Amino acid sequence: MSLNDKIANELNHFLKIITYKDNAEADESLSKSDKEKSISLMRVNASGEVSAQALYRGQAFFSKTPEVKQHLIKAGDEEFAHLEWCTKRLEELGGKKSFLDPLYYAGSFTLGSVAALIGDGASLGFVEETEKQVVEHLRRHLKEMSPDDKKSREILEKMLEEEEIHGQEAKDHGSMDLPAPVKGMMTVTSKIMTTLSRYI
Repeated sequence: MSLNDKIANELNHFLKIITYKDNAEADESLSKSDKEKSISLMRVNASGEVSAQALYRGQAFFSKTPEVKQHLIKAGDEEFAHLEWCTKRLEELGGKKSFLDPLYYAGSFTLGSVAALIGDGASLGFVEETEKQVVEHLRRHLKEMSPDDKKSREILEKMLEEEEIHGQEAKDHGSMDLPAPVKGMMTVTSKIMTTLSRYI
């Protein structure tokens, strides 16, 4: 595949992710307050999956090792399933995805690209640390979410299980331990994104 074809392929994937909809049937089983809480949390998780897609795509685009590249593509495909689940549930609850998703995608693709250019070890280190932080915020969301929203909780529990696997797989493929300042920067960036996505 030529460079132009690769770029066109990535642009098509970007459009696929940003415009994805499910047209799900409305769920009226929750109270107003529980529904509003779940909408904000599921919007955050949908944006997180948009960012994950971009991170993996940027890493795979510049990966130097075929095995690592294949691993990143596989993990990205699994993350797309998470995006489908979150988007469908968000629509069932009457919510909308974040307006900032295109910005999150662009930023995450750039970050993934830079990590891959440094080397596969650094790239996989970003995956491991990202998944670790995702697992932590999913656990927080499960504590925050109403026990009555069983459908959303099932989605988050399944995602948590698979994110833990992705992090371990990155470690098994040779991830390097990232410097503390880089981890701190990732935490701050994640906090900004999750805070904004709750509302817009």
